[in-house]
Amino acid sequence: MLIARRADTRARADFATWKMMAKLNGASALPPEAQNFLESYKTMLAQMGEADASEATIQLMYKSYYAEMGGAGTAPEIPARAREGTNDTGNVTAFRRLPNKPKQGASGPAAKRPLPVALIFGCLVVVYVAIRMYWR
Repeated sequence: MLIARRADTRARADFATWKMMAKLNGASALPPEAQNFLESYKTMLAQMGEADASEATIQLMYKSYYAEMGGAGTAPEIPARAREGTNDTGNVTAFRRLPNKPKQGASGPAAKRPLPVALIFGCLVVVYVAIRMYWR
């Protein structure tokens, strides 16, 4: 079953990559195996909808990859991915927003007052004058 999952994942990833390259007019740079699968996808696309043609092509690729990866016998059935309109997201993880940190008011125990810019400048002047006096 591990080989079957790997083959299915690889088939889905390769198909998505190849399909995108074909849309960007880069199909001629693909290996011959990829071009053959894309041609079979185009013929299936003429006979059925895009989602069904994609799934059928992925199943063909999956069976080919399963045999290539050393799977014994026929490739086991992997359930088809969720169609549009369902809540199954497959292996996609949704991002979660972290909860907002409560802001501490000026009266909080750990609240620090920022030093005014004039005070910082004054301290730098004092340090500069002290260094000049020390080097004389």
